[in-house]
Order: sequence, then C-alpha cells, then structure tokens
Amino acid sequence: MMDIRNKRSLEIRNPRLQEIGEIAEKNGLKVYVVGGFLRDRLLGRETRDMDILVLGDGIGFAREASKRLEMKNLVVYEKFGTAMLEFEGSSPGVAPEKIEFITARKETYSRDSRKPEVEVGTLEDDLSRRDFTINAIAASITHDRRGELVDPFGGRGDLQRGVIRTPLDPEKTFDDDPLRLLRAIRFASELGFEIEKETFAAIIRRKERLSIVSQERITDEFLKILNSTKPSVGLKLMYETGVMEMVFPEIAEMAGVEQRDEYHHKDVFLHTLRVVDNIAEMTDNLWLRFSALVHDIAKPRTKAFREGVGWTFHGHDEIGVRMIKGIFQRMRLPFDDLKYVEKLVRLHLRPMALVDETVTDSAVRRLLFEAGEEVDDLMLLCRADITSKNPQLVQRFTRNYDIVAEKMKQVEEKDHLRSFQPPIRGHEIMQVCELEPGPLVGKIKKMIEEAILEGIIANEHDAALEYLLRIKDGILQKPH
Repeated sequence: MMDIRNKRSLEIRNPRLQEIGEIAEKNGLKVYVVGGFLRDRLLGRETRDMDILVLGDGIGFAREASKRLEMKNLVVYEKFGTAMLEFEGSSPGVAPEKIEFITARKETYSRDSRKPEVEVGTLEDDLSRRDFTINAIAASITHDRRGELVDPFGGRGDLQRGVIRTPLDPEKTFDDDPLRLLRAIRFASELGFEIEKETFAAIIRRKERLSIVSQERITDEFLKILNSTKPSVGLKLMYETGVMEMVFPEIAEMAGVEQRDEYHHKDVFLHTLRVVDNIAEMTDNLWLRFSALVHDIAKPRTKAFREGVGWTFHGHDEIGVRMIKGIFQRMRLPFDDLKYVEKLVRLHLRPMALVDETVTDSAVRRLLFEAGEEVDDLMLLCRADITSKNPQLVQRFTRNYDIVAEKMKQVEEKDHLRSFQPPIRGHEIMQVCELEPGPLVGKIKKMIEEAILEGIIANEHDAALEYLLRIKDGILQKPH
C-alpha cells in the first residue's frame, strides 16, 4: 500500500474534473473534489461518482459548468443547495459518471430530525460536518493548485491505518445524523477497517437515535453491509454495538449457546455469520446472501431439549418461512424477492435428506419441481451451510451434496423438471373432459402433475394426454 499519510497531492487525471476546474478558474472560484471519490482514489479503488465542493454559489456554478460543457441534463435540488450532472459511460456497459455540485456549508440539527438547518460555510466547516475523517479530505481541481490535498482532520492517516473515526466529537456526529451509526459499520465492513474505540463507544451510547431515521435509509445501509466482501465483519459489529437489536432483532436473538447435561448447541448467530461469509465467497447475489442470513432464523423459537436426544429445532424451516413476510414488510424490502427467499428457507434442509441410497427418483423429482430455477442457488446455500471445524465432517457433507447433485442431474436429464410447466394446460383439460372452468379442472391438472412426479408417466404432452384419457371417465362419474 502506498504511503497515504504523507501524500500531499493527487494527480487529477479525470477529464471531467480537469474541465470543471478550468471553468472554475475562469470564474474566479475555488472548487474541490471531496468525499468518496477521493477516498477511493487514495485507496486505489475505482469509483465513478464525484462530489464537487464550491466555495460560493454551488448551484450557480453547476449551471455555468453544464452550459460550458454543453450538457442539458442538469438536475437542481434547490432545497438542498445541490445540483447533479450525469455523463454517459465512455463505452457500452460502462456505468455513467455522476457529478454532484455542493455549496460549502455548515449545518445545525434539531434533536428529532436528520434534516439540518444549513448556511454557507468555509471549506473546513464543510469538511467538519462530514461523517468520518476518511471522507473529510478535499483536493483542489483548479489549475493553479490542481490535486493539492486539504486534510484538516487526519483522514489520510486513518486511511493508512485502516481506521473509522469521526472528524468531531463522535457523540455530536451521531447525534446530528444517526444514520452515521450504520455507515460507520458499513465502511468498516466494506473496507475491512476498524472502528476507533471512542467512535465505537459512541455508537453503543447513541444506537437508540436510529429510531428517527427512515426505515428505507436503514435498510439501504444494511443491504450494503450484506453485500460487502466479508459481511460477517459488519454483522458482528452490528451485534456487538447493539445496533442489530434495533435494526434486525430476529438476527440478534440467534446469539448464545446453552448447555444441558453433556449436550450443547452451537451459537446460531456465529454459525450464520460463517454461512453468509461462505456464500459471499461463491456469489454476489444479494438475495441468496439474505437467504443465508435468515435460513435458521426460527431456531431460537423452535429450540427444545429432549432427554437422551439433546437439542432439537423441529420445524424451524417452515416457521422461518412464516417469519419472512413480516420481516420484508417491516424492513421495506422489495416484495419481488420475497418468494425467492421463502423458497430457499423452506427447502434448505431437503437436499441432505436425498443422500440415502434408498431415496427414490420420485423424491428427487419433487425437490427439483419445488425448487425450479432456484435449485442451483439452493445447492449453493446447502454447501455454504457446512461450517464444521472438523475436516472429516466437512469432507463427508461435501461428498453427500455431490451425491445429491449427481442424482438431480440424472433425474433432470431424464424428466426436465427444472422449469416445470404442466404438459397439459387447463383449457385442454376442459376441452377433453367437456368441463366448464372450476375446481375440478385444477384437481385433474394436479393428478397429472402427481403422476409425472411419481414417475408413472413421462413429462411430455402425449403421455399426459393418454393418462388424462385413461382417468377422466372415473373422475367424471364421481359426485363432486
């Protein structure tokens, strides 16, 4: 890692910043790039969004810059004193570049709101109001001082050491904007940094202040933590600070181990962290990661001790499914992803039951049918769920899942059940049986599905039609 602490300037190579700097110089303004763009550049990370800090009229300068750059898509937020320009990616598939113009300001907050009273401020005023020192660094972009770094709060040193720290008293920083409690944890998780001890202590003391933050903003930060390279870092910090209890109490409930006689059960929370990290190494699929997080969510509610048997968690899969919808509602999660998560939680125990040599093709067909297009994700979750520290156990479970995967492959090649669609639709059943729309049509359709899953008939139209013709008279003669 390069020596960030003593770095005095940064090469400004971005052509947009160079152009904006030249426009500022012609207008006699001091203009800086600040925040995440600068932080990531110093860390050697790529980012495309930029904040331009203007000592003067930020919106007025944004209008002048968009005119000089011949851009007609400037969006102005008068209420917040900001404006936004978006530039198309340099080539297909490259994300657009967003540039936000901000007037240097200072802020004061009331106790019951995250919305500050704003007035024009100096460069140091503006940097001091930022959440963490690593985001409170500025670089001039005007030609005479291009790339010169301004770092009044030691952000470069904190980047070098890998520390999350607030520019001012952390109590005030978190009191002013409690969302920063979660942002501290999110940056620690994304960057692999440690939270400085006073900042950490202030998070614990101020966690109740999260109650004034909108659920949407809280959830957005939480999902960013879950999407980080090693989510357990942030999830564990959330638990240790008490923030998890505020944000996702069902996860906090999973922590702890009880022992009865010679029996103990492993800490479900720590097990879950390992599962989530395992899945994060396999995929960037956020909702597969979320499924890993909640797959054992009902274990605390189903925990029971049976003499001679030990700890049991009977039904935690189905009870867990019943909990998911309420969690989605409370956390304002997108309902488009609800069924996916419910399906993986419901089925996460099923593949291991297929290892037995006596398992029939019918049982394999049923799992393929129920999992559908999510069967590969289900198997990834099952493999991620292997968290034993015993290498022999890990090897055995891995081999077992290999056996299940092979069985699924063989049945799938034969029966094509992954994206199962009934080979005979309702309208054809009505035509063949001379029926009006009604429950009996659905009943017959279900009987055909069952015949396919039991291996009585092949998963193809002609076989299904022949079966329908064979059973229809017996069905129609019965009273309904």
